[in-house]
Amino acid sequence: MKRLPPSLLSNVQLHPVEGRRGFIQPSDIEAAIRPDVYYMPRTSLVCVENTHNRAGGTVYPLETMAAVRSFATSHGLRVHLDGARIWNAWVASGVHPGDYAVHADTVAVCFSKGLGAPVGSALVSTRGNIERARKFRKIFGGGMRQAGIIAAGALYALEHHVERLAEDHQKARAFAHLLADTPGIHIDMKTVETNIVVIDIAETGKPPAAVIAQLRGLGILVTEAGPSSIRAVMHMDVSIDDVHVAAE
Repeated sequence: MKRLPPSLLSNVQLHPVEGRRGFIQPSDIEAAIRPDVYYMPRTSLVCVENTHNRAGGTVYPLETMAAVRSFATSHGLRVHLDGARIWNAWVASGVHPGDYAVHADTVAVCFSKGLGAPVGSALVSTRGNIERARKFRKIFGGGMRQAGIIAAGALYALEHHVERLAEDHQKARAFAHLLADTPGIHIDMKTVETNIVVIDIAETGKPPAAVIAQLRGLGILVTEAGPSSIRAVMHMDVSIDDVHVAAE
């Protein structure tokens, strides 16, 4: 894949990892490794998600990914990168997906989220791992025949819709700024790095399900992001006018 020119990057302010939610550190992994005793499952895999959904679509720092990989390898663990929104991380940070992928044994990417393809994900790894994965896909009924039309949509999305993700990031920041001074809710602006906005509604005294239902009645679809928060996601079918209407 080509490198994005600097003029097309979101130029988002990426904040230091310290104090941010969701980013695994080597010390976290060490504390979670099970003892090597016969009655406990063997710890074998570390999973990293980039961008991190529950942390508000924040970009996983490359240096942290490299540190996780180094620690995992030294302890005989493999690393899987859930890169469903790796394209968003790329556009926001300028770090190419390949630079993240070298620190993982397997990488999953999605073409049907921000890129807008009708359906489609892909697993990336060594030839041996992919051959093994195909067997498991068959076992669990995940195979498809005549999937060329699906692949065509994914290829089109990959070739035409990566750069436009910057628009989604801009819409998310606009949405967050419009809501920033609203009584009863709180948004951590430092986490609005890509296309996801997490809104803390604890001060409203309402559970997320009630707020979600109320918004649905107004034609606004959001999801739960925790016991006292909801999540709004920007994508190619959301216009800047929609952002203003939703915020209002």
